[in-house]
Amino acid sequence: MIILKSEREIEAMAKAGELLAACHRRLAKMIKPGITTMQIDKYVDAFLKKNGAKSEQYGYKGYQYATCASINDEICHGFPRETPLKRGDLVTIDMVVNLNGALADSAWTYAVSEVSDTARKLMNVTKNSLYIGIEQAVIGNRVGDIGHAIQTYVEGEGYSVVRDFTGHGIGKNIHEEPQVLHYGSPGRGVRLKEGMVITIEPMVNEGTWHSKMDDNRWTARTVDGKLSAQYEHTIAITKNGPVILTEQ
Repeated sequence: MIILKSEREIEAMAKAGELLAACHRRLAKMIKPGITTMQIDKYVDAFLKKNGAKSEQYGYKGYQYATCASINDEICHGFPRETPLKRGDLVTIDMVVNLNGALADSAWTYAVSEVSDTARKLMNVTKNSLYIGIEQAVIGNRVGDIGHAIQTYVEGEGYSVVRDFTGHGIGKNIHEEPQVLHYGSPGRGVRLKEGMVITIEPMVNEGTWHSKMDDNRWTARTVDGKLSAQYEHTIAITKNGPVILTEQ
């Protein structure tokens, strides 16, 4: 069942989104060679608590961290760890903020110091694809229009869109209906209505879109060992067009 949100509920989610975006801005200044994703995780946890919020990921289906931290060929749901990041790495930090019961979800891929031209292009294409998808998030369109726009752009640039993980509705729960694919056909799927709040979060791979799961049964990575990147925003569908609740 799709739960439409009131203006008041969207305003509350926007406040959570503002805090989340502020946290990402701080991480952008912190991430450099030598820092560990466990240090990042502890910083995020402390930052949220200091501002009266908490990580909604912590405890979700037994997950034990405030963030997901995915490095290089890890597509999503990487565990924070004590291994220092090194120059040239890509790291995606994904978090869900709970502020007084209202949720916001956003992931961002960061370059650790200087990265290769190939890695930088992957980041740019992935970020661009997010905003191309957001442009389709208007009343009357269908979720297939979002996925088709993303897939068409990404594949036109020579990359692939992960199909095993998708965007989703969000509200009082992390995952709500509808499922938001980042590939597919236009004019298909659930029709977008005012009051829907969704995440759009394309994961884009340098090589094939196929993924494999680590033994921890959380972390997904590319099957060919090539790089992956992800950018995600929480979006409200309004009469005035898509509103990004987690804009940095």
